[in-house]
Amino acid sequence: MKFVAITACPTGIAHTYMAAESLEQTAKANGDEIVVETQGSAGSEPLSAEDIASADAVIFAADLAVQGRDRFAGKPIVDAPVKAAINDAAGLFERAKAAAREPAPATPAAPELTSKVGASDGAGTKLRQWLMTGVSYLIPFVAAGGLLIALSFALGGYKIVDAPKVTEHFDAGSVAGWAALMFQIGSAAFDFLVPVLAGFIAFAMADRPAIAPGFVGGAIAVTVHAGFLGGLVAGLLAGGVVLALKKIQVPKAMRGIMPVVVYPLLGSIVVGVLMYVVVGKPMATVTMGLTSWLNSLSGVSALLLGALLGLMMAFDMGGPVNKAAYAFAVGGLTTGATASLQIMAAVMAAGMVPPLALALASTVRKKLFTEAERENGRAAWLLGASFITEGAIPFAAADPFRVIPSIMLGSAVTGSLSMAFGTTLRAPHGGIFVLPLIGNPLLFLVALIAGTVVAAGSVIALKQGRFRAAERSSAVSSRPVNA
Repeated sequence: MKFVAITACPTGIAHTYMAAESLEQTAKANGDEIVVETQGSAGSEPLSAEDIASADAVIFAADLAVQGRDRFAGKPIVDAPVKAAINDAAGLFERAKAAAREPAPATPAAPELTSKVGASDGAGTKLRQWLMTGVSYLIPFVAAGGLLIALSFALGGYKIVDAPKVTEHFDAGSVAGWAALMFQIGSAAFDFLVPVLAGFIAFAMADRPAIAPGFVGGAIAVTVHAGFLGGLVAGLLAGGVVLALKKIQVPKAMRGIMPVVVYPLLGSIVVGVLMYVVVGKPMATVTMGLTSWLNSLSGVSALLLGALLGLMMAFDMGGPVNKAAYAFAVGGLTTGATASLQIMAAVMAAGMVPPLALALASTVRKKLFTEAERENGRAAWLLGASFITEGAIPFAAADPFRVIPSIMLGSAVTGSLSMAFGTTLRAPHGGIFVLPLIGNPLLFLVALIAGTVVAAGSVIALKQGRFRAAERSSAVSSRPVNA
């Protein structure tokens, strides 16, 4: 049979492409054909009209709304989370084949939604999807701004923050001039973080009419110093206000202007008033308290926070818990606190441990792993070095009760050591490739290597126990029985 598929995850970095590869490999093993469109950060060729027309069924493995869903009107569709394609691609194909045998739907595909939230989903699921949508749009701004600022410090030192505006003085012939330019471009990108977060949380909740109120609320959060937390609240407020406005019945003649004029106007007014008069100051107080608490962390408190963040980064390897820890670290970057830079370093180091540890374990003790796992291990070296925690997923899916506790232990060790060593990081991503931009880079490597060795050793020890038990069982079963 022939299928087409679309894969998409909130960050568009790893799960999107791992799901596509899993679907392609499973289709090849089944003797089927599949063409996959990856709606991720690197993009892909859109599915052709011919591929869609000839497909027996469509597979959507996505945690966000599928772009251009109306292209598949009339086709049998299987809808699933992106992890289902990674962990159980065969099951998705079975569902797709069953759907293809059913009569074609008489109605066109449902309208495209902004976030993958079903009517029957619980409040917690909806909230997580709204926040993840905001974070997914935030990450490109964080990556661009953070890397530019980190590179400017590497070239011009930390005093580059005091450089004159490049619009007034720019020396193209000096390294300091270019460092100042990169710092100011990166700072401009960082200025968008809170408004973008708020705007796209609102967008996920109530579609395009909520973008303007969300951005306005986020900008006000910056003005009143409510920071990242204020942006979260502003986005939720904007989405909630526009959703409430949409429930008001209006004459048919006015319906055309409601999404373009009335909802953005009234939403911006309501959110603006709430942020300036009601919510802004309390959220600013909370943000300042959080910043003070982070700056006061030392000794055991810092070690425990590093361990907790490490555990979260390894627990679901790119899932909601991992993203919560990452979002906490990214949000701290907006405060500029030294402890926030240490948290970012701890989170990145801890997130690199799972794939590196499994790459190491599958290299030094090959017999404990299958051929497919050894192949994944070779790829995991690069994934881990690039801070793509999802590289550990194939190992965890095959043996969760041995792999997950082991990598959590290793990541906790790395997170604690990174905080203890005081390593800092202004870039929110990049892995080993931004090592020159890391404060105390040698100690960062020490923390990373220690956690990787601990996690790899734990995996090997646990798998070795199972391997020996299997050998004893095999020996007993093959022993001849005396007459």
